[in-house]
Amino acid sequence: MIFQVVGRLRPSLWASVLSIACGTVACGQHQPGDELKRTGDEILVCGQLFHTTAPVVLWTDPAGYDAYRVERRFSAFDKSSWEESVKEVSSLDSPNRYGIRKEKLNDEQIEKVRGGGWDLALLQQVVDQFVMHYDVCGTSQTCFKVLHDNRCLSVHFMLDVDGTIYQTLDLKERAWHATISNGRSIGIEIANIGAYPQDDMEPLKKWYSKKDDGQVLLTLPKKSALLGVRSPDFIGSPIRQELVKGTVQDTELVQYDLTPQQYESLIKLTATLCRVFPKLECKYPTDEEGKLIPRKLDDEVWKSYRGILGHYHVQKNKVDPGPAFQWEKVIRGAKELIAE
Repeated sequence: MIFQVVGRLRPSLWASVLSIACGTVACGQHQPGDELKRTGDEILVCGQLFHTTAPVVLWTDPAGYDAYRVERRFSAFDKSSWEESVKEVSSLDSPNRYGIRKEKLNDEQIEKVRGGGWDLALLQQVVDQFVMHYDVCGTSQTCFKVLHDNRCLSVHFMLDVDGTIYQTLDLKERAWHATISNGRSIGIEIANIGAYPQDDMEPLKKWYSKKDDGQVLLTLPKKSALLGVRSPDFIGSPIRQELVKGTVQDTELVQYDLTPQQYESLIKLTATLCRVFPKLECKYPTDEEGKLIPRKLDDEVWKSYRGILGHYHVQKNKVDPGPAFQWEKVIRGAKELIAE
């Protein structure tokens, strides 16, 4: 009704209408200086918060992992600066571990975003892949140390053994995690020690143990608190108790599955990303019979592919997220959440 009659209002009355419309009632009863709190499940995309319903720690939160920082996170503080870091770690060749998603942008758009001026609509035109990795580190804290402090790499998300999601960068950034897919993708490192040939299972023996009743437990090398795991005294177990065998890149490998907490959070994050990014289709690479493709995609297939995929779909020398990863479980669960 206001918009139907405003043309007939005197200036003084029009000012009163504006006062009412933008007053405390219409604007959520906020006052200058009021604190706006996160609920703890949001991810950040172009500076906007989106709910996932999963536990999320942002790089801006206490105990978060900040990939924007130049200094090393886990070195002695007086040795953490960029100047000191390059003296100690030869693999660090850039103070920034990320870049601009410029592959699909024209010169005018690059000039617009190079200072941080991404808007969501533009990013939605660029992002159409979500790449799954396992970190071969076992926990997200160690993963960040390896990527940021030692290898000059980055990833948007890390998924810890207890289901906590860590976001290290705004999704507008081009993280360095999957070579040719970096410009168009979002990446996640899942805490899992990895997959191995059957004659090289020593890492699995160190990270998993079997109780007398046959239950397989995740055996962290230190107390979970020392490894940054948020859940107090966390004791993890793979969602499937048996060692999973499978072939990736024409190589037979064995691997223990993710924890139930990891699958629950990953499903929610996948559903969130597929809703936020319209070009990101909720699917995984399959052949003509509908079966998972367990190897690098052909170049032309990769170029046109929009959806969820593994690191091994992007690079021939990678096998993550491994043969135990349950693609159908993640995609089916995400689709169910989207349908709701």
